[in-house]
Amino acid sequence: MRTHFCGLVDETLIGQTVTLAGWTDVARNQGGVVFIDLRDHEGIVQVTVEVDNAAVFAVAASLGYEDVLQVEGVVRARHAANDKLRTGKVEVIATAITLLNKAEPLPFHAHENPGEETRLKYRYLDLRRPEMQRMQRTRIKLVQALRRHLDATGFQDIETPILTKATPEGARDFLVPARMHPGEFYALPQSPQLFKQILMVAGFDRYYQIARCFRDEALRADRQLEFTQLDMEFAFVRERDVQDFVETMIRAIFKEVVDVELAASFPRMTWAEAMRRFGSDKPDLRIALELVDVAELVKTSEFPVFTAAANDADGRVAALRIPGGASLSRKQIDDYAAHAAKYGAKGLAYAKIDEAGAVNSPVAKFFAEDAFAA
Repeated sequence: MRTHFCGLVDETLIGQTVTLAGWTDVARNQGGVVFIDLRDHEGIVQVTVEVDNAAVFAVAASLGYEDVLQVEGVVRARHAANDKLRTGKVEVIATAITLLNKAEPLPFHAHENPGEETRLKYRYLDLRRPEMQRMQRTRIKLVQALRRHLDATGFQDIETPILTKATPEGARDFLVPARMHPGEFYALPQSPQLFKQILMVAGFDRYYQIARCFRDEALRADRQLEFTQLDMEFAFVRERDVQDFVETMIRAIFKEVVDVELAASFPRMTWAEAMRRFGSDKPDLRIALELVDVAELVKTSEFPVFTAAANDADGRVAALRIPGGASLSRKQIDDYAAHAAKYGAKGLAYAKIDEAGAVNSPVAKFFAEDAFAA
């Protein structure tokens, strides 16, 4: 039905006859000529229909958004190039157009960005949007690059079962009834952990899998009921070997997939350092807020909550300095306190210090005047 993809028509084809197939992205009727932006998965090319070809012009003049076409025509250099298109230096002069499917009026166009509910309801239209196409292509390139890198370094791509037994992991299992065994169930894997351990014991030295995983848990921005992960395991290595290998792989993948050069060495910190500096084992280093030890400043204060911890060898008193925090309202601070309570905090002591050095704090009376200046 076609000889070329729309997005790959270029100057090397000038003068040649091509047959294309795709969707009508835009059709502009200028009276004596109709310009059609014909789209397929490779991109868009302009199809020009001139009025002297009456039969073809009549079809072109009736086109609407997302009509599906087959176009035959001759490639010609454009009088004015369109630098926004990969095919912007050429156009196809149509000699025949076949309307393969007339689109009904659609809830939104491929270049619009409706609400999430509408996008999910009409997922087939949402996936036509350029941004969705771009992300899917990037994902495909990423998986291909991962496979190439792992294959080249001796890893073996081994599939593991999807129907398995329930094992204690971080979430609840999705259960699948076993028809041949009433009352019994399979569990969908939260990860291939059990199977990759078997593979290691069996002597498969380097294993990987682009694995589908399932977790019956509450949805969050970074947590889905089903997701894909790169699962890998290799034998007879130390912690530093794994870190070095993963760094090398990530640098290679970023360069190949998105043409970004990453630093030669990634920052590293121990779990203890991350917890001490940021209070989290997955800190966002873009946020330059670190916990500061203030135990020495509060050891002799009259605030027993602090003094007890400061004088305990296993205790710690730390403060978080927030630039501009003096402008926070009482309600905002109360909201932070409520958030901290969700993670076990008994309260949230604070001190607001303005540019003049004035202190506003419900616990200021328990400290020496120069304590906050430190």
